[in-house]
This record gives sequence, C-alpha cells and structure tokens, in this order.
Amino acid sequence: MPVTLREAKPDDAATIAGFNSAMAQETEGKALASERIGAGVAALLKDERKGRYWVAESDGRVVGQIMVTYEWSDWRNATIWWIQSVYVHPEYRRQGVFTALYRHVEDIARRTDDVCGLRLYVEKGNRRAQTTYTALGMSKDNYLVMESMFGS
Repeated sequence: MPVTLREAKPDDAATIAGFNSAMAQETEGKALASERIGAGVAALLKDERKGRYWVAESDGRVVGQIMVTYEWSDWRNATIWWIQSVYVHPEYRRQGVFTALYRHVEDIARRTDDVCGLRLYVEKGNRRAQTTYTALGMSKDNYLVMESMFGS
C-alpha cells in the first residue's frame, strides 16, 4: 500500500487530535478532553519550537501520524528528538505505515546538524510496539522514565 509522507498542516489538527484520543483510549484506557487535546495539537502546529508532526496519507486520507518534541542534552551538546503521539489507523496497521513514518523522521533527524538521536517511551506491557521498535534498530536504555505531572 503506497503512502505519502508530509509535514502536518493546521488543517490536519482535528484528525491528529482524534487519533491522539483514540491512542490514549486504546493504550491507556484514558479519555482525553477534546477541547484540551485539540488546543494542544493546534498550538504545536502553530509553533515548531514545541515540536513537529508528520502524517502518512493513503488515497488522500490521513492514516497515520508521528510527532517529535525536543530535549537538549548538555552531555552531547546536541538535541534528542522524542517520538510521541504515534498512531496508525487500525485499517492500515501492519502494512508499513509506521515504519515509513519512523524512517522519514529518522532521515530528517540524521540530516539535522544538532540532532544526536531519537528516543521514545513505550508502555511496559506493549510487547508488539516494543518488537516493532526493536526491528527498526532501537534498543532499551538504562533509564526508567519517572514523572511528576501537574494539573489534569
């Protein structure tokens, strides 16, 4: 199945927000507030300093997405791109859509002077995703992600 990859545009915001909501429900059983996720996606699409989205299209329809945000590493004197908000529509899974998105982002990152690598986090129990990421050349690191989240 051929897909076209492109940077997301503001017109994609509703689709991306819908995909994010579907992903949160599917992976964590969480219902996201549509107003909040919609505003969050729109804010990122207006300000590349926050991050970037790319989408995969098939037959003129957005069928997958990937987002990166940035972490400055003083140890490396370079930026690490964190992959987030990965989603492929269920009808298009296991057909290479995520691999195409990942390789696209990886290629851009490798050609960007101050980017030194890619990272992502994955649910401990999501073995299928871990297998996919390993097949793409990613490996587990020595860190456990911990967090302290504020507000809702």
